[in-house]
Amino acid sequence: MASLNRPNAGAHEELYDAGMIFRKKVMGDDYVDNQLAKGTSEFMRPMQEIATETAWGTIWTRPGLELKQRSLINIALLASQGKEAELAGHIRYVNNGMMRIGALMHSFSGAVNNGASVLEIRETLLQTALYSGIPTGMASFRVAEAALAKLEKEDKI
Repeated sequence: MASLNRPNAGAHEELYDAGMIFRKKVMGDDYVDNQLAKGTSEFMRPMQEIATETAWGTIWTRPGLELKQRSLINIALLASQGKEAELAGHIRYVNNGMMRIGALMHSFSGAVNNGASVLEIRETLLQTALYSGIPTGMASFRVAEAALAKLEKEDKI
């Protein structure tokens, strides 16, 4: 972690380290390493650090929701915002009965790895489409179908 030149640097480093462990556990080493490689510039590094500290070191590590629930929430939010690239990854990672945690791709991958079924993903997207608009829903279904087909081809679902 490079941006330790700030108040409470030790606390930030602790959150970052915990977040990095959890981020790799959910999304997989390859995906996280790729994202970090894209964010190594002096300009981008603080954003990667904040995302790792807050999303992964603070929120994903909290009790109260199972990983599958957190992943389904991510799918709904990313679908409603039209974030198709992130959505494909989070779909792949929700079904830990079919894939081991840590072999993840992104939100669908995260969802599959964390135990979400194809039915749960579909129902999450249907409800999201209803409240965020049919065009957004159709785009999300196209992304989900492609991500799930890839997982099926890899015998992961």
